[in-house]
Amino acid sequence: MTSPDATVLTGFTVAITASRRADEFATILRRRGAEVVTAAAISMVPLSDDVRLREMTDAVIASPPDMLIATTGIGFRGWVEAAEGWGVAEPLLAALGGARVISRGPKATGALRAAGLREEWSPVSESSEEVLTHLTHADLDGKRVAVQLHGAVDDWDPVPGFLDTLTERGATVVAVPVYRWEPPADLGALDALVERVALGGVDAVTFTSAPAVASFLMRADELQLTDSVRCVLRTTVTPFCVGPVTARPLERIGVTSVLPDRMRLGALARVIADELPRRNPDLAVAGHTLGVHATCAVVDGQIRDLSPNSLTLLKLLAREPGAVVVRDVLLEALGGDDPHVVEAAVARLRSALGAKELIATVVKRGYRLAVDFMPDDLGAETS
Repeated sequence: MTSPDATVLTGFTVAITASRRADEFATILRRRGAEVVTAAAISMVPLSDDVRLREMTDAVIASPPDMLIATTGIGFRGWVEAAEGWGVAEPLLAALGGARVISRGPKATGALRAAGLREEWSPVSESSEEVLTHLTHADLDGKRVAVQLHGAVDDWDPVPGFLDTLTERGATVVAVPVYRWEPPADLGALDALVERVALGGVDAVTFTSAPAVASFLMRADELQLTDSVRCVLRTTVTPFCVGPVTARPLERIGVTSVLPDRMRLGALARVIADELPRRNPDLAVAGHTLGVHATCAVVDGQIRDLSPNSLTLLKLLAREPGAVVVRDVLLEALGGDDPHVVEAAVARLRSALGAKELIATVVKRGYRLAVDFMPDDLGAETS
């Protein structure tokens, strides 16, 4: 990794909600300089203990399908492994061996081929929507179709309308819940992360599965933080999703996510490294570079830890870089009633930044960031 790559996320705080490969993902982001906070939004029910999966496996063996739609690699592999544990893997694969096989993407394709099955088609987009476009009424009418599902949180449908559309086109659908998600065992950690996001305490939050998004939003609702979470995800906290299916629950509440060009952790990390600095670039201030982030400032490439009050003041000043923020507004943000509180707080902020010239005093009015190339008639002085 080149030196610029290793520092591109310096000062940014990224939240990870993944239950799988969270440590690996965190390591990739930390290598780019990010501060990472993690809390799993979901936990996975062990397949060997899933009664519903066993029931549907027996149903597939008893009445083999005409078509199999495999949606995920981990899910299909898990299904075969669970069947092996129950001693029915051979009859399951025999039942599936006579079916037309549709694979939703490369990972599902790899799992199918490892099990000795061969797909006849796979969508370029890796999307369920393209699968529906490909399968006509003639393909489905009167056919028995086994669909390996993504998983679900409570009654949330991970692919809205997918099964209904297959049924409407004449198929008898056998829905196989190959892995099922539940809320995490450690709700305290998830609650803390939801509250932190709601307060704008991270620069970005990442999701690698749609059930994780659904669980995160459900918990926000239970904590009565839905409006706050929606607000920050539209403004100061950038949501990143590994793919369009993952992003769909956010779209339903009017939140647009940033997606990588490929549904992979490495691609997700790259788009975070590209997009966060673009959305929140360093400012040129009094001959220095200044980055203002969720939890800290970065001055000339060096992280400056700030107290909550100092961070509040800096974010107010950076909201419109170079614009004057009057003392009354700063005082209200600090929750004080003595005007001298503002002067003391600004002095502490200047000290914490290590360069007092970053904050300019505008006589009898307030303060502003001394951004470079500002007009000369603002009456500013650094004191």
